[in-house]
Amino acid sequence: MQLSAHCESGATVNLLGYYKVKISEPMVFGIGAGYYFGHLPFLKMNFSPVTTYRSLPGLVFSRTCKNLGVSYERKTFKSPQKSMDELDRVLDSGNPCGVQVGAFHLPFFPQEYRMHYNMHNMVVFGKENNEYLIADSVVPGDCKISYDDFVRVRFPKGAFAPNGKMYHITNIPENINFKAPAITGIKKTCYEMLDIPFPLIGVKGIRYFARKVRKWPVKKGNKVASQYLGQSILSLEEIGTGGAGYRFIYGAFLNEAADLLQREELKEIAKEMGEAGNRWRNFSYLGARNCKNRAEPEHTYDFLADIIMDCADMEEKIFKKLKKVNFK
Repeated sequence: MQLSAHCESGATVNLLGYYKVKISEPMVFGIGAGYYFGHLPFLKMNFSPVTTYRSLPGLVFSRTCKNLGVSYERKTFKSPQKSMDELDRVLDSGNPCGVQVGAFHLPFFPQEYRMHYNMHNMVVFGKENNEYLIADSVVPGDCKISYDDFVRVRFPKGAFAPNGKMYHITNIPENINFKAPAITGIKKTCYEMLDIPFPLIGVKGIRYFARKVRKWPVKKGNKVASQYLGQSILSLEEIGTGGAGYRFIYGAFLNEAADLLQREELKEIAKEMGEAGNRWRNFSYLGARNCKNRAEPEHTYDFLADIIMDCADMEEKIFKKLKKVNFK
């Protein structure tokens, strides 16, 4: 079991590793096109608009498998009993299984990690005396969870409820080459960040988010604005690694891809990606001080919105460069 920065890419690394496929977490994140941005005010998490810095849960695993030519099964359930029966069947066949769960009631999570977040991923690799053996990529060592507790975390209520979602590998090709999948992942990410014709997604979505942040104090009042800002920072820095962390993971992927594809220009783009990650961290730090009423007078919501606009400009430049790289 390998620890990771991001739960789903970590679960994917561990599932592939079981079948002797040696792949790094950044390579999984890049091939699986996990890099993303969306600000979705019509969806709420903790009574605040959803800001997401990653692709939808499950896509990193499914895209990675598809691009590598790996066969898999993925299911959701209405019945907890059927979901547990199916999990037992997969485990009895000798295969580990990925599951999406709610983090709040995970008994082996430290108290500070527990939040109403329904998109955590981990790997189940066995069962002993009515307890399931878990490899969680963010918790060191093997963990255990009882049948009843497992049902509880597989079927939580709320936004992005997993409904018992589980996924496992069914067939691995004899020879896997990462070159074509890495190019496919890069092109998919460029498309999602630059070319989706929807104003809430990608670089356009970052600018939309900045405009919303600028208006929050006026339209919502300081209390609600602070709540919204706090939730967006929680998403950026804590939930599922967070957006700034994804920028650093993707930069690591580009460095790996530069050697794999023999394209040195990717290393320069990777450096710029790290600078974008640092700018997002700057927003988080100053935004958190604002939420706690510790901000300097000049660090207003307008100032924070300007930082987000900087991030949009930086990422637009990065992905336009990336889109122009000749991989032939």
